Amino acid sequence: MRSALRRLGLVAAAGLVFVVFHGCSHKEPSAEELWLEYQSVGSIPKLEVAHPIDGALFPPEVPAPAVIWSGVPAGCDSWVVAVTSNDGVPVFLKLVPGSGYHLPADAWDEIKQNFVRGQAKLVVLGFKRDNPDVILAAGETSFMISADPVGAPLFYREVNLPFIEAVKDPSRIQWRFGTVDSEKKPPVVLDKLPVCGNCHSFSCDGEVMGMDVDYASDKGSYVVAGVEKEIELNKDKIFSWAESNAKSKEKTFGLLSQVSPDGRFVVSTVRDRSVFVPKDDLTFSQLFFPLKGVLEIYDREKKTFFDLPGADDPRYVQSNPAWSPDGKYIVFARSEAYKLKTLDDQGQIVLTKDECVEFLVEGRKFKFDLYRIPFNNGRGGKAEPLEGASGNGLSNYFAKYSPDGKWIVFCQADSFMLLQPDSQLYIIPSEGGKARKLNCNTGRMNSWHTWSPNGKWLVFSSKEFSAYTQLMIAHIDEGGNDSPAVLLDRMTGADRAANIPEFVNVESGAITRIVEHFIDDNSLYRAGYEFNRGNEPASAEAMFRKALEVNPENVEAHLSLAYVLGNREAYEEAAFHLKEVIRIEPRLAKAHSNLGYVLMWKGDLNEAFGSFFRAVQLNPRMAEAHLGMGVLRLEQGDFALAEKRFRTVLGLDPENISAGVGLAKALRYQDKTQEALEVIINVVRKDPVHIEALLETGEMLTELGRNSDALLHFNKVLSLDPGNIRALQGIGKIRQSS
Repeated sequence: MRSALRRLGLVAAAGLVFVVFHGCSHKEPSAEELWLEYQSVGSIPKLEVAHPIDGALFPPEVPAPAVIWSGVPAGCDSWVVAVTSNDGVPVFLKLVPGSGYHLPADAWDEIKQNFVRGQAKLVVLGFKRDNPDVILAAGETSFMISADPVGAPLFYREVNLPFIEAVKDPSRIQWRFGTVDSEKKPPVVLDKLPVCGNCHSFSCDGEVMGMDVDYASDKGSYVVAGVEKEIELNKDKIFSWAESNAKSKEKTFGLLSQVSPDGRFVVSTVRDRSVFVPKDDLTFSQLFFPLKGVLEIYDREKKTFFDLPGADDPRYVQSNPAWSPDGKYIVFARSEAYKLKTLDDQGQIVLTKDECVEFLVEGRKFKFDLYRIPFNNGRGGKAEPLEGASGNGLSNYFAKYSPDGKWIVFCQADSFMLLQPDSQLYIIPSEGGKARKLNCNTGRMNSWHTWSPNGKWLVFSSKEFSAYTQLMIAHIDEGGNDSPAVLLDRMTGADRAANIPEFVNVESGAITRIVEHFIDDNSLYRAGYEFNRGNEPASAEAMFRKALEVNPENVEAHLSLAYVLGNREAYEEAAFHLKEVIRIEPRLAKAHSNLGYVLMWKGDLNEAFGSFFRAVQLNPRMAEAHLGMGVLRLEQGDFALAEKRFRTVLGLDPENISAGVGLAKALRYQDKTQEALEVIINVVRKDPVHIEALLETGEMLTELGRNSDALLHFNKVLSLDPGNIRALQGIGKIRQSS
């Protein structure tokens, strides 16, 4: 061992090596002196060495690990790290700057040679640089080096947090591909995707890759491509789960899809609905799980869709499918389908935060059991609960078969699915049996696991050391026995969450770039449309602008961008985009009508009337243009003509609330108060919380001397809009007259 110490520069030719700390005028003792002191003293306060985790087994390829410790006593500001054999002789000994220190590469190579299947002990000593005679704390852990290589590269996704920011700007999400021996982060092979890309999967031979993508904002879009150095994702490689539901017109997300082992089939959850909402917590910034859905198969060879019999019962949510390596079985998560008590069911796929209060605030739980069903060449069969992963009062999900088909590792948590703080990894025989908690579990979230193709290693995501999810790797033997996990901290950045890792059965460097060729101006426009519909105007505006960069003649993008700009009172630019539409399509009545509103909001009333008039010339049945003309006539005091226009609107669209309010005002200003009151009461009946209608009703009732009824309407306004000036004035007027 002494020769090893010399090779590592730990022993000087004559005397001890001293290290001078920057900023100090005196010399500190060497690491060797402190080590000798440590061996000579008795009881020393303990500190916790968090990594390497005690008993960890390192892959032979992994670069030098981070040494992480905690529980530091007051005054402790300097450190020694030692790696020793069982006889206590150091093979590495050095003063180090602090927790998170990486062992030097050359020292790690030496350690790996010495401790293949032999136990090494790592010791951390803490002292105060101004008083080095006393060791203030010490901690130790043990580890070994495995002889089993990982043998395959990883493909995984990096996401910025909180997750809502990644949703707003998916172009910041990136995918990396590389091996665990990388000293630096593996190269990014896919990034700057302007639409959301999500769950990916590969065939067993690594020749086929599939990925969820929002092509043209179709949440059911899925791309399948052959694996090669540069993978091109184009329109010809995209299909949509929505195609299978075209007749029913039921919306489909296409959730947690998986390519079959032979690459021919893809299984997914369709006709789905999911809780997918942001949370005010950086570490766990989303809640996600499906409430309904059935399993559907896409046959790439025949280009056909079919529900999987036995996993297509609408009474249940059937999701999160996983193929057995021989393709004969699918394991999936199942629970009773559920409709939220707050949901106004309009066919929504993704539910809002307000709709999910019973889960976010009221504490309602949602649990899944694992079921296994034969694929039977697409004929399905009877779904059976998987013993050890069902009926246990917990939520069981995310099953993954071992490559030999012998084992299933799955997640278990108190409730919900994926990204749960309490999720733990369990292992059972693939046909079901007693579940055993894995040793590799960390103290905070264990999920998104994947087996190496040789079946020797399990990679998973954890939040043990950071709010930003990191990758961990653990050895697992043929008997399903595993070792404590090793942190792969070099695989991702400190400000990125690494998730959906998957080993790919190819050589390292088999994928160098994934190129997107399916995004066009229409895709970007549709993405903006979805953002706008989801009340995210800033993201919508960005997408509409990108669409116009690709195609300056995209009429829908101009129209939609003008709408967003108008809502934030950027009237000049909104008018510009509408005039661009009119230049491209001069006879598009909608553009003239929308321009009329923008000009009216700008205060250009005469120009606005001209735009409305042109819209009506082009389309006499355009209610919006007639409405705009009515509003202008009302503003100009021409109440009779305003009345005529509002009646025209109601003839075209009897439920138009704005026209009803306008007509009531026009009648009232012509001293037809009783008739106006009948109109406005009908409006309030249709929309009981329309503040302008309630105010008009209150004021008309006051004019007719019906003060008590008027007060009811003014008070209703104040309940909706406390401090409303007109309501307060109306109440004041009634009190003065009493």
